Amino acid sequence: MKALLLLLLSGAKLGKIAVTGGSMLLSLAVYAALWGWRFAAGFIALLFVHEMGHVIAAQQRGLKVSAPTFVPFVGAWITMKQQPVDAETEAYVAMGGPFLGTVGALAIYLWGRSEDSNLLLAISYSGLFLNLFNLLPVSPLDGGRITAVISPRIWLLGAPMMFALMLYRPSPVLLMIGIISIPQLIKAWNYDPSAPENFAYYAVPLKTKFEYGGLYLALAALLGMMTFDVHEMLSGLSHHG
Repeated sequence: MKALLLLLLSGAKLGKIAVTGGSMLLSLAVYAALWGWRFAAGFIALLFVHEMGHVIAAQQRGLKVSAPTFVPFVGAWITMKQQPVDAETEAYVAMGGPFLGTVGALAIYLWGRSEDSNLLLAISYSGLFLNLFNLLPVSPLDGGRITAVISPRIWLLGAPMMFALMLYRPSPVLLMIGIISIPQLIKAWNYDPSAPENFAYYAVPLKTKFEYGGLYLALAALLGMMTFDVHEMLSGLSHHG
């Protein structure tokens, strides 16, 4: 009986690895057909680093999550097997992705500068932009989950930002995220801070709100500046070439 249980558990672990590895290889094949396998591998590696940031943060808070799943042109995600008990925990797990993802993208940027590699700079740009996009303050993006620790009503500020981005860079992914965010926007519109369930979940000390707000703004500013600088750098190289 014990041997059977161990076999089932090992099979479940292998199944998780197969889902992550298989979806990663599928994304690699699709992206490689468009941009070459070197760029595709680098981009997927940065996606993986971003998702592992969420996994590590969730584990630090004692929450169980799934292994990352990759979908071409959508990105990657993890599934929470246990829901956060309060808004601060949700914000902590959400912050883990863009934080570690930014570290990874900056590491590739520094590597690219040291090697004078346009390819590495292009990979770093994709990672920087990915993490900046994820900081839009609207749920279900990471930014929406981080800023909810201040107030879910901030999602109403994120909605016009998302709409402006959709006009600037039309994308099926943006449209999909916009549709998914509609129930959350309705929730933000109807948010009643005095409701017992909301008070229990969002009752976070003011000091904590300032800490997350400051970290969020600092990370967004860093990503905004770096994304712009690397984009200008790559544009200058292409014009020069």
